[in-house]
Amino acid sequence: MMADQHDGGGLAGKTALVTGGSRGLGREMALAFALEGADVIIASRKLDACEAVAREVEALGRRAMAHACHVGRWAEIDALVDAAYARFGRVDVLVNNAGMSPVYPSPESVTEELYDKVMDVNLKSTFRLCAAVGSRMAAGDGGSIINVSSTASVRPDEHVIPYAAAKAGVNVMTEAFAYAYGPKVRVNCIMPGPFLTDISKAWNMELFGQQARRFALRRGGEPREIVGAALYFASDASSFTTGAVLRVDGGSR
Repeated sequence: MMADQHDGGGLAGKTALVTGGSRGLGREMALAFALEGADVIIASRKLDACEAVAREVEALGRRAMAHACHVGRWAEIDALVDAAYARFGRVDVLVNNAGMSPVYPSPESVTEELYDKVMDVNLKSTFRLCAAVGSRMAAGDGGSIINVSSTASVRPDEHVIPYAAAKAGVNVMTEAFAYAYGPKVRVNCIMPGPFLTDISKAWNMELFGQQARRFALRRGGEPREIVGAALYFASDASSFTTGAVLRVDGGSR
């Protein structure tokens, strides 16, 4: 975490809810929001992992709430939203970051169960959280919703077909929800390319290094490099930006 790069205060008095907030890009965004003055709700499937990040947020002088939630389940999403508003009374920034991209040997090997799970976690969760939180934002003081997509949504391959389709849906939802809840709620999307998070530990790094030579920046992203885009969309810096999809991918192709 590049704590020295942010002076703090840009999100003072705000409350941010980050799904998939216990690790990787979600954790980086949660800590960045805290550094900028926000209280943070960290949600993921494992409560102990959420609690660990909550302690990091509290160490920065902000309030935090850890909440275990399987975002592929509608009822658990609603319980998360209710708990967030019960604790803080508001959500000013929502980050739909939770996702999954399982590996499969071939398209025909994808089971109905796996297909449904990928769609539920990546697409259904984004829809329900945008609706549940966005409607409350619109009825209140407004806010910012940040969806997290993937460059797979525009450059898919045979290894991630359900995931790519789900993330393409996230891109479409972003624009639709911007119209649904504007002008008080801004809804934007970060489209990350390959980031070197804990998920990348399973990659063939020699092969990835060869692929990265085709990128404009010739490398994968460091998790901290998502922070600038997240703070832009979360703060008033993006006051005239909504329905946008921002590639943060090092020029990958």
